[in-house]
Amino acid sequence: MSTFKAWLRSFHPAPLAAGSRERLLGCVGAGLGLLLCEWIGRRALGTTNPWFIAPMGASAVLLFAVPASPLAQPWSIVGGNVVSALIGVGCGMLLGHNGLAAGIAGALAIAAMFPLRCLHPPGGAVALTAVIGGPAVAALGFGFVLWPVLVNSLALLAAALAFNNLARRR
Repeated sequence: MSTFKAWLRSFHPAPLAAGSRERLLGCVGAGLGLLLCEWIGRRALGTTNPWFIAPMGASAVLLFAVPASPLAQPWSIVGGNVVSALIGVGCGMLLGHNGLAAGIAGALAIAAMFPLRCLHPPGGAVALTAVIGGPAVAALGFGFVLWPVLVNSLALLAAALAFNNLARRR
């Protein structure tokens, strides 16, 4: 029984090293960055779908909550998201918009990000979105890579660079 309790306790997360200032800056920065992405997309495309994709929320966590992480560097976000979108769109076109294509797209995206040195975990979600994002995403084809993926990634990155520099964060 004590082994079982010890095993259960192993799931308890370690305390976060981030102080209250860093936590606040991460939250405020992510909110502002995501608002900027949404604003740019809405102004450019109106209510045309998709102008904003969910994986940008995961990118915001990295860019604003752990900006010094190798996974949150400029090449990682732009390269990782764009390469993953290219792979996801290609898999969707070749294999259909189904679970098999989504799994293959995710695996191939990771396989491509490693040698390109642009590993960015939200890239896996971008690859999945390209495959199973629905008719609006499928209709965009490779246009999905430019808009919303590249434009959202660049806007979020610009917001993170400006915000983190103003806040004197690495």
